[in-house]
Amino acid sequence: MSRKAIPVEEAAKDWFKDPEFVAEYEALEEEFAIAEALIKARGEADMTQEEVAAAMGTTQAVIARLESGRNMPSTRTLQRFAKATGSKLRISFESGKPKSRAGH
Repeated sequence: MSRKAIPVEEAAKDWFKDPEFVAEYEALEEEFAIAEALIKARGEADMTQEEVAAAMGTTQAVIARLESGRNMPSTRTLQRFAKATGSKLRISFESGKPKSRAGH
């Protein structure tokens, strides 16, 4: 008996119909956005994880965990990371509502 392969895009359409899946996906998206921002800041500073760790007074393993996206760092930790990489920490809030178009 052979299995029929389903393209991931097709399967995702069904997954995104489930509100619980959507909530979990969005929660992960936020965590990975922070990890991506940390990696980008370190890259723009042209620093290794070890160099950032030394500047923050911590270990490379801590920096690796921060960049993994599995943990949500505190604002204080993010500020220390920004200082170590010579960058600025900016936090913003975005509306979760779709923007309405004026006049429509």
